[in-house]
Amino acid sequence: MQNRIAFLLAIFSLAASSSCSPRDFLSRRLAADLIAASASFKATQAIQLRTGIVSNQDYLSSESITLRRHGWATATTAACPAGTSPAPCWDVVLTPSGVDTVRTLVSPEEARRSAVSVPAATRELVEVTGISKQGNQAEVEFVWRWLPLNEIGAAFYAGETHYRSETVFRNYDDGWRVVETSSPQGQFLEGALKNAVPVH
Repeated sequence: MQNRIAFLLAIFSLAASSSCSPRDFLSRRLAADLIAASASFKATQAIQLRTGIVSNQDYLSSESITLRRHGWATATTAACPAGTSPAPCWDVVLTPSGVDTVRTLVSPEEARRSAVSVPAATRELVEVTGISKQGNQAEVEFVWRWLPLNEIGAAFYAGETHYRSETVFRNYDDGWRVVETSSPQGQFLEGALKNAVPVH
């Protein structure tokens, strides 16, 4: 009799375990793994470098100021082409140091363009700080930071600033998933990353 009970318990346990997935329970570790593996979180942050004649607004942008401060670009005043405003306009060129730096980060073809997209940083998940569940929905709060990929990335993303974001998860038939691109119930991951709040 005891052998039969033990056998039935073993079958029941096997059936129960086979019907459950590791993704059925939204733990902090699972939430962290799903966020870190998502396309939105893994997307590389790029810096747009513009040379040639630019408006005063572009000249005074934080990107342009940082490039000049680090000696990678310089500029002289120039006449504004038709349709370019506000004045004054500036003729921006890369310095020899800027040329050497950019050349190692982009293809030769792209380096010759007036607008160059330079990969600068990726995100690193620091920790999941909270999970609030309601039915098959959950809101997950997490902290992350930028990791510079190169010298230019270090100039734009220096320091140890951490960011707090909150995003939506949904429980499907195969387990929990992070909602990356749309959600009427709360902030999806891509939007959560764009609206991140610095915490220190």
